[in-house]
Amino acid sequence: MTETAEQDRIAAALDRARRYAPFLNRLAAANAEFAESLAGGRLSFRFGDFAAHLEAERADPVRALRLDRQKLALFTAIGDLAGQFDLVETTALLSDFADYALDEAIKAAFAERFPDAAPAGFAAIALGKHGSRELNYSSDIDLLFLFDPDAMPRREKDDPQQAAVRIGRRVVEILNERTGDGYVFRVDLRLRPSPEVTPIVLTMGAAIAHYETSAEPWERAVFIRARAAAGDAGLGRRFLDAIQPFIWRRSLDFGAIRAIRAMSHRIRDHYAQGQQFGPGYDLKRGRGGIREIEFYAQIHQLIHGGREPDLRAPATLDALSALGESGQIAQHDADRLADAYRLFRTIEHRLQMIEDQQTHSLPDDPAALDTVAGLHGIADGAALLETLSDPVAYVGALYDQLEDDRRERLPTDPDRLEQALQTIGFTPADDARRRIEGWRAGRLRSTQSAIARDALEDVLPSLMAEMGQAPDPIGVINRFDILLDRLPSAVNLFRLLEARPGLARLLVAVLSHAPALADELARHAELFDGLIDATALDPPESLDELIALLADRSASPDYQLRLDRMRQLVGEERFALGVQLIEGRSDPLDVASGYARVAEAALTVLADAAIAEFETVHGRVPGCDLVILALGRLGGRALTHASDLDLVYLFTGDHSAQSDGARPLGATTYFQRLAQRVTAALSVPTAAGPLYEVDTRLRPSGAQGLLAVSFDSFKAYHRENAWTWEHMALARARPVYGPAQAQAEIAGRIAEILHRERDPGQLAADARAMRAEIAEHKPPAGPFDVKLVDGGLVDLEFCVHLVQLRDRTGFDPELRHAIAELAAAGLVDAGLADAHDLLTRMLVTLRLVSPASQEIAEANRALVAARCGAGDWDSLVADYDRARQCVSGEWHRLAMIQTEGD
Repeated sequence: MTETAEQDRIAAALDRARRYAPFLNRLAAANAEFAESLAGGRLSFRFGDFAAHLEAERADPVRALRLDRQKLALFTAIGDLAGQFDLVETTALLSDFADYALDEAIKAAFAERFPDAAPAGFAAIALGKHGSRELNYSSDIDLLFLFDPDAMPRREKDDPQQAAVRIGRRVVEILNERTGDGYVFRVDLRLRPSPEVTPIVLTMGAAIAHYETSAEPWERAVFIRARAAAGDAGLGRRFLDAIQPFIWRRSLDFGAIRAIRAMSHRIRDHYAQGQQFGPGYDLKRGRGGIREIEFYAQIHQLIHGGREPDLRAPATLDALSALGESGQIAQHDADRLADAYRLFRTIEHRLQMIEDQQTHSLPDDPAALDTVAGLHGIADGAALLETLSDPVAYVGALYDQLEDDRRERLPTDPDRLEQALQTIGFTPADDARRRIEGWRAGRLRSTQSAIARDALEDVLPSLMAEMGQAPDPIGVINRFDILLDRLPSAVNLFRLLEARPGLARLLVAVLSHAPALADELARHAELFDGLIDATALDPPESLDELIALLADRSASPDYQLRLDRMRQLVGEERFALGVQLIEGRSDPLDVASGYARVAEAALTVLADAAIAEFETVHGRVPGCDLVILALGRLGGRALTHASDLDLVYLFTGDHSAQSDGARPLGATTYFQRLAQRVTAALSVPTAAGPLYEVDTRLRPSGAQGLLAVSFDSFKAYHRENAWTWEHMALARARPVYGPAQAQAEIAGRIAEILHRERDPGQLAADARAMRAEIAEHKPPAGPFDVKLVDGGLVDLEFCVHLVQLRDRTGFDPELRHAIAELAAAGLVDAGLADAHDLLTRMLVTLRLVSPASQEIAEANRALVAARCGAGDWDSLVADYDRARQCVSGEWHRLAMIQTEGD
């Protein structure tokens, strides 16, 4: 745009302002020279550029701020009307001036009372639109005042609280008081904790205590848009950092969502006269208006923001953009809501420019409505209503989808309830009826409160409908009853299921088919929260990404708190993997790999934390490092839900060295204790529950040996004293922790051990003896104990390790890769590959479906067959038999080599 065109648009804006907005006309007259200067060219929305127009004379800060505000109001209005500022730029300019004015008022209040002391220990937290830098043209500023009694100056005999209140009152007077020059900002302090009983300025500790213990759910939404705006910025930031867990909860509180919806209902009821679209419509509080767009965004932010920090944007337009990009709301809805928000806020500004009134309602009078339209630059009031009509209807309809409080409830009459249950699949229905009557009567602790029972009624129809479609509805409702019996409160679970009806199907699937997951859910109901994430049923990230993710989300200077957080995070990941399998979203082989990546990432993060904690007391051993070997299923990157972690702890360097900390230890003792600390970090239950069982019996000399051994001792043991079965186990050893160079060194030493030449007959005899001992001491639990049955996974592993050691080839910790290499060399039956995949799929699936490895319930057979790639149960059984025959045949062929003495 040319300079002349810009000047023409500014001139036109000034003309509209004078014609249609008496307040702007008075400002232009009172500031004639300044108004004339606006017509000179392009206007800048940056407050730093506007600052050149601020009053030079600051001896009377009260008057100076009012004159500043006059210029700011005229400047902003003309830039907006001329189209040189968009909505974001307009609101940012207004908000930045509010920060400036607030800071100047605080300085002035301190200067009046403490002329020789610098302002300190007093902070203003901006809330609402001021906090998100979306301030209205004529708006209150919502503030929370905090003070630090140790940092704020005061007179010798002043009570700290009273001194802070005096400062706060004076700040409000400076901004709020009307003089001949007007006012600066109306100040609203009612969003502070318990405003009816608390002073207007609080200590940080008192405010934090409120938000941690007694805050209302809606207050979380308030603090989405909180910002340290003026005064002692460090104090303000410390406060906001401290209450982040209150605002953004990984364990979701759907009661907060309901509270926001209830607030919306109250607003609609209270401002009933502004709900009907047309003249008199309330752009802010009306159905389909500004507040409902803001609430729509905030509800989704509260649901997902605890887990997705990118969604925590304070500004509404930024929040809608982030929610759309993340897929948490449809992109089409995000775009239309954003367009509506820009339009509504712009018209709201036009309403407020006319007489500097804090109004949000379209005029009832047709002539006044025409004036608003004229100020906006369109023909008349009818055209303005037409412009607003479709966006208002769209926003209202979309928001109403969150307000579905008209759902039917299940009958309370016993006969009608039983009939309704029969209709949806419960046959017979008497047991289900009794369960529901017990919940309604509060016979379980989790449903004793009226809030819990009300939440139960909201979710019962959809939940019972899902249960009625399960293979065994009676079994599912009985297991749900057990779940409820173990919960201290069921409110959040009910609200979650109400807010996300699709999760009821997942819950029923878990209760129907996965007792292992149902048991975990009964202990930690918050595990279900994780399933609301869009990516919850995707495979976990790569190992490096998982390590970074877990490290970031568990970060805490408190070691015990970090252990708790890791148990929560890993529990969520493992639970989601189990649900992926039950839902058929992932192949059980991929789930096994996912379990292993999660475990390895957890080991890395917790080992780092344990070592850092240990070093604060004992220092480091110069030239020595801890290295951890994974064996068994972790070494082979294929865990089940129930797998423990087979670990061996090693250390590099001189075993006679000593640590350099305040309490030094010799290297051997140092690494024994450090290994114990790492094992405890992985295995000791905390308030958040257990994590992994750790098995260290595969270390040199087993349970009788040192927990951590040096590299040289490890190599010497396996060269001179190790049994054959220990070398077979070593075939799946893999370094998973320690410096890269040390990991490479131990991997090389393991390769040397495995490539030793061996007597084939003695090797086979040792393998037969070891397999016989396992069969005697650990017989299979049932026909589907796919690990221990004849022809099961143990026999398959023996086949692979026997050939690997005999022929000194095919060494790969992952059995699938090892089998492929051995089969390609003609050393094992190629059918072992398919047998391995089927048996592993069955093992991973059955650890969830039938943890006892006994007979599979009829209701679960179709799911097990489908997850293992079979068309039906009979086909799976046939495939299972063939796989076992293949493995058994290969085991007998390989193990029957005779030694010379036989």
